[in-house]
Order: sequence, then structure tokens, then C-alpha cells
Amino acid sequence: MSEHRRKPPQPQGGGRAAARRGQSGSSPGRRAAPRGASGAPADSYASSSYGPDSQDTGGDAYGSRAEARRAAQKGGRRRPADAAAPDGRRGGPGGPAGPGRGRGRAATAPGKKRLIDYPRAGRHGWGRWVPSWKLVSGLFIGFLGGLVAMVGIGYAMVSIPNENDAAKSQNNVYYWADKSQMVATGTGVNRQNVNIEQIPVAMRYAVISAENKSFYQDSGIDPMGIARAVANMARGGQTQGGSTITQQYVKNTYLSQDQTLTRKFKEMFISIKVGTKLKKDVILRGYLNTSYFGRGAYGIQAAAQTYYGKDAVDLQPSECAVLAALLKGPTYYDPAGAQDLDKSASAEANKKRSQARWAWILGEMHKDKHLSDAQYQKAIKKYPMPDGRKATKGMTGQISYLVDTAKKYVLAHSDITEAQFDRGGYQIYTTFQKGKVNALAKAVKNVQKDRLDPKHRDLDKYVQFGAASVVPRDGAIVALYGGDGYENGHFTNNADTSGVPVGSTWKPFVLAAAMKYGTYDSKGEGLSPLSKYNGNDHLKVHKPDGSFYLNKDNSYFFQNNESDHPWGYITLRKAMEQSVNTPFVQLGVDVGMTHVRDVAKSAGILGDSMSQDLNPSFAIGTSTPSAIRMADAYATFAASGKQTDPYSVTAVKVNGTDAPSFVKPRPAPQQVLDPNIANNVTDVLENVIQNGTGTNAKALGRTAAGKTGTTDENKSAWFVGYTQQLSTSVAMFRENPKDHKLLSMNGTAGVDSIHGGDIPTSVWTEYMRTALKGKNDPGFPSATEIGSVQDEVGAPSPSPSATFTPSPTPTPSATPSPTPSETTPTPSPSASASCTLGWGNTCDGNTAGTGGTDTGGGTDGGTTPAPTDTAGNGNTRGNGNGNGGFFGGPTG
Repeated sequence: MSEHRRKPPQPQGGGRAAARRGQSGSSPGRRAAPRGASGAPADSYASSSYGPDSQDTGGDAYGSRAEARRAAQKGGRRRPADAAAPDGRRGGPGGPAGPGRGRGRAATAPGKKRLIDYPRAGRHGWGRWVPSWKLVSGLFIGFLGGLVAMVGIGYAMVSIPNENDAAKSQNNVYYWADKSQMVATGTGVNRQNVNIEQIPVAMRYAVISAENKSFYQDSGIDPMGIARAVANMARGGQTQGGSTITQQYVKNTYLSQDQTLTRKFKEMFISIKVGTKLKKDVILRGYLNTSYFGRGAYGIQAAAQTYYGKDAVDLQPSECAVLAALLKGPTYYDPAGAQDLDKSASAEANKKRSQARWAWILGEMHKDKHLSDAQYQKAIKKYPMPDGRKATKGMTGQISYLVDTAKKYVLAHSDITEAQFDRGGYQIYTTFQKGKVNALAKAVKNVQKDRLDPKHRDLDKYVQFGAASVVPRDGAIVALYGGDGYENGHFTNNADTSGVPVGSTWKPFVLAAAMKYGTYDSKGEGLSPLSKYNGNDHLKVHKPDGSFYLNKDNSYFFQNNESDHPWGYITLRKAMEQSVNTPFVQLGVDVGMTHVRDVAKSAGILGDSMSQDLNPSFAIGTSTPSAIRMADAYATFAASGKQTDPYSVTAVKVNGTDAPSFVKPRPAPQQVLDPNIANNVTDVLENVIQNGTGTNAKALGRTAAGKTGTTDENKSAWFVGYTQQLSTSVAMFRENPKDHKLLSMNGTAGVDSIHGGDIPTSVWTEYMRTALKGKNDPGFPSATEIGSVQDEVGAPSPSPSATFTPSPTPTPSATPSPTPSETTPTPSPSASASCTLGWGNTCDGNTAGTGGTDTGGGTDGGTTPAPTDTAGNGNTRGNGNGNGGFFGGPTG
């Protein structure tokens, strides 16, 4: 038989089953035998990896690749016949040691093991990816070892903090707009460390009972608290403080309060080290010497002096509980209040919180056996009210209010906390111009001296002023007047306060909304200021559906004016000039109070300073914005509808470099009103000064626009006016110093009532004359005719409209007439009086007096209670920046 006809030998151990497997591997479309089956070099690509010969059976090479892989994974599992290979090696010609061995994945020599058996050899399918218990346990032991090493290294690298290092606080330095120094103030002089013997036992246990009952027994850390803090930071949430006194002490000693995971772990290592190396009394002393108690007081000694005017060693248990309550957050637990930082932190609310926590702390001390029954009864008998705020060095006059405003701005526009800021080391560059600040303070003092006599007239007592001056198109606050000064016990910044209703100075927002949106029946077309509304006194206010507003008892609601003069139907321009209420109340309803609110907000008024009750009286000034925000909103009119948020700080530096978290201001002005709408409002407000309730401002001797405002019961009086260069607001009010309730000014200054066109306008005029001295008079952009004449429902048929003529620009007098020291209210205009509107028109068929002054609550913004009016705002004044503050609350 020839060689090529000879039958090939059967594979050992293969048999018919192996032959069938070989045949099954040669299905259509696949090679009958894998490369390498012949043993030729060119075919050795995968002979040992994929063919059946890769198994130690000496069989043929006709297997599938999957079988080859499974055979390779079985590794050293050999059949007895392997030992009898003809060439003396294990396996046949295609076996792992045979001449046909390839370079496939199964070429690993039998018995050679990988360092990490993953994916696992000898396993099939998903089983290859299930780690062995050896691998899992090895990795776990390795992780624990690495963690122990990391903790050991971290523990060795950190050092124990010292309260003396933390006491190295610095002053904050404030600068005027011209970069000259204004004042250096801070905590450097308000801090002194004391020994544990000088800290009363009651103070120590007040803190322990309130914050860390297990202080003397625990290891110094709270693992669960740390885990929560780390997890919260990892999610991007708010960070949490230390849970134990030891952790809080460590946190206090960090001059940098960066809230990062790295710092948190470092704090944990230090806490562990402190807990093992320092005695508990040393830790407690360090904590009480480094804690922040508010009012710039760091440490228990400074807190005792600040709040009770005594040394720490002399504190009584009841006083200790009050100071311990402050550690929960002085902004909310200082009975003096901190509404300048948060509107919810009023003096009344803070006192309630402080009293509640004070009583709870004393109860815990008693329960923990740190106070005897007799000591507890004595301590709980009466709440020891802390002293009021005191002026610190350099914080006198208006400087205190400038610093207050700048500090709030920094805190509202950075990640810097109050505690960090009060540690000092910051350089704050402000927008305040020293000359203008002094001029505004001088104007207030001069008018007070000329008009008020609190020593001889009781009704002149408790009169206060607030004022602010803002640059249009920029927003820089160049001057403000906050009150009589910290040194005189006045710690409320009247320029950035809330609770003083603005009265008729709100009416320009109603007019602007009418020009922009029209009324409910104008199909979106804006109104012209020449539209007529009924200006008579004591009118019912009708709704768009024709029904009338009702009081709570279902009686008709009537809007009143100050005077009962029968104005009849007058233009909105005339109503603004003489500050007549009834036309603007009805106009506000027709336009929609939500539109009025939106226009005011776009102009710069903060939403939370507005009355939430959008009843008819909303149109005449029940809202309570701050003086800063009113000046800024009118600056929007001065800038032809471009609004820029007010700001007081241009830069914050630390050791000469920019503080990284301070967001620099000066955003680009936003066009929030159509320029012609703003210019038309300005034209109408020019007429108020030329012919209306603001005629005292004519003494300025240059082109200006403005509006007076007086509220119901004469509780406040305003004047807000502007030129293109400067917008300034002045508020005047009386306040009960005990409960901060507003008092009526009827009879103040020896006159029946104080009006916005009287004392506030006199202050405004004197200040603006000095502030603008040497400046040119650019006037205002011309206003063009706007909207259509849409008279109120029921008005007589309009006569042919006259040609629109803007108000003539007054020629500045060479020698301005002196500001009157007293204004006598003009009698109500007679029917025969002449009238000049300033638009080239007569008085629309009505004869009315020109000039005149603001005649009181109704005519100039009297907030006659509306049917759903709670009338709450305006009666109680906030002492900070809550409703109407500079920043508008939490957040500012």
C-alpha cells in the first residue's frame, strides 16, 4: 500500500468520540483542520492553542478553538497515555511540548502560576470573573495595611495646636475710594487667653453639658460625626463642624477654614493626637480661649468683657449659660440681634432663642449634677440680659456704618465666614468717597440743628435719618448716612435698614408699569402720562370686572387723599406733580399690581422688601426698601433704564493678594426698561421739582428729578432725587427705642406734620449741592411722546390732544436761593388758581394751583388700609438688612 493510502493511526485515548468531535469541527465555512495540524512552520500559528492536539492526548488536530482554549485552561491535567509519546515528550506532535507548539495564550508552561490569578484560570464563563477567597482576603489585608500606614504617617506628621497661635489675629483695614486708609479695626485688641483657674467651673460645665457630655471620658473624636461630614462634603453639601469639644478646639485653631476633605482628615489626625497627648483641662481651656462668641469677641475673657463688662473669673452660673448659648451661633443667639446679617436674627427673635437655650443649658447642668438644687433655682430665676453693643476704637460717626455695609457686602459675595473675617488680616477697598460722606453727614446735622429741638420738644425726640448716594450706570455707593453713631448707642444702619415704608416715592414704578404694560383693556398698548384719572378724595376702587373692593366687613373700601380738594379728572402727570393718591391707586389696579412689582424689582428693589399683600394700597408705598435700594432704583431712571446692583467694595486682599473667594462686583448694567419709558418717568419727575411737591429741591440750581413721599399717620417722610451723575435718597422717621415701633411725626419740628418735600428734601438739596460742586449740568436725555391717552373708565370724552412738548430744562441760577429753613404747607389750590404742566399743555380743563408742598399722609403716599391690607409693614422697623436691606436677607 502506498504511503498516501496508508490509514493514519488512531489518537490514543480518543476513540470514536474524538473522531466525531474532529468531524464536528469541520462544519461548512470553516477549515477542516486548524493551522499547525500538519506541524509545518507556516501552520504553527495556533496549533497548541486551538487544536485538539493541545490536550495531552496525542490525538489529532481536528478540534474547535473553544475546545482548544478549554484544553489549555486545564493545564497540567494529563492522561496516563501522555507518558508514552513516541518522541519521549509529553504530548503528541501538536502538544504543548511537541514540535508544533505555537505562541497562543495557552502556551504557558504547565505548573507556572500568575501572581494574581484574575480572571481565574481553569474556570469557564462567569466563573472566571468571580475572585477567589484568597484574592479577596489578600486585597483586604493589603488595604488595611495601607490604611494603617497612612494613619500612622498622618499621625506622625501633624502637630498639636496651641491657642496662643490662634490668638495671633490681626486688624482689618478699610480704605476709601481713593485708596487712603479709612480705619483699621478688628479683634487684635479684643482677645486675651486665660488659665483654666480663671474660667469658672460653671462655665466649663455649661459648655460640657450643652455640647459634649462625655468630654472627660471620650477619646476626643466622634467617628460617626466625621463620617457624616466627609460624606456630606463628598456630595458637595454643607460642611459640618466638629462633634466633640476636642474637634471643635482643633477646628478653632485653623486660621484657614478651607472646607476640604484633606483638611478634614488632617483635623481628624490632630484631634486623635490631641486626645492622647493633652489633658482634658488643657483641651477645654484651649477651646474656650479660641471660640468665637460674636461681636468680634474671641475667647471667654473677651466675651465676658463684651457682654457683661467683667472678667471671666467673675461670671455667675446664669451668665455662663448665656455665653454658652452663643457658641451655637452668635448671629442667632445674641440678644442684641444681628438682622444686618440675617433678617430672621432680629433682637426680639434672638432674645427668645437665647432665653430658651439658656434655660435648657441650666436644666442640663442640673440634670448632670453640675448645679445643686439651690444653685439651679437661683440661676434660673432671672435671665441675665447682656449689655448692649459698644463702639470699638475708630468705629465712631459714620465710619461704623460704612464698615458695617462693607463687611456685609464681603460676607455676601465670598465664602469668608464672619468668624474668619473677624480674625482680621483683610484689606477692604471700598467705594465710599470721604468728601461726600462728610457732606451728607453735615447736611443731616445742619437740618437737625435748624429744625429739631429734642431738649425742649418731646415730639422731636427719637427722630432719625437714613440716606444713601449711588452712581447711576455704575452702582457704586459713594456715601451713606446710617445714624448718630455707635458711640451714641445707635447700632442700626439706617441706610441699610428695613421697616420704613416709602410712601409716594413708589408711584414712579406704577407709572413706568403703565407705560410698559398698559391696562387690562388697552390690549398691551402703553399709557401716556397725559391719560386722565379721577383725583377726587374718598373714592371707591373698582376692579377690572366692574365690582368694587370691599373691607373685611363687606363695606366699600375708599381711598383717601390728604386734601378733600375736588381735582376731578386730572392727568397722571398732574397727579404725580401734586402727589394725589386716588389716580395711582386705581391705575395700579388697572395695570395689575404684579406688573408694578415686576417693574420695581427690575429697577433694583429687592423682592422680600415689598409688601406681600398686593392690595390697592401697594401702589402708594406700603413696601419698605432700604435707602440704598431706593437710590439705586431711581438711578435706573437716571440711566435711561439701565440698572446696576449697588456695591460698596471693589477688592478684598489678604497679605497684599486678592482673596480668592471674593467675587468682584461691577457687573455690566442691564437694560431693564425701555429708554424712552425711563426718560418719560424722568420728565414727569422733573416737573415734580419744578412745579410740585418737591419745589424745595429747585435750590440745587441744576437739572434734577425726584419724588416726595409721606406715609399714613406721618410715620415716615422721604425724598428720592437724581441727576445724571448721582442718585440720592433721604428718609426721616421717629422710632420708639424700646420696641422699634414707628411713631407719628405729627407735631415734630413744631409743624402739624412732616412731609417728604420739607426736611428730607432740604437734606437732599444741601448734600447734592456740595457733592456736585464743580460738576457740569448735562441735563437729561429728551423724552419723546409715548403710549396713548387712555383715560380711566367714566372719564369725560377727551379733548383734542395737544402736541407733546418736553419739560423745559431750567437754567441754573448764578446764585442759588438759600434752602428754606421751614416750609409752611400751602393751602389747597383754589378753583381759580393757574396751572402749568411743563408739557406745553394747560391743566386738562381743570384749574389747579402750581407749586405747593406735600400736604401729608394721604396726598403723599398715605397708606390708607386696603380691604385685605394687614398694614403691618411700616409700623415696626427692622434693624438690619432683612426686608429692604442692601442685600435683602440670607443670603444678600
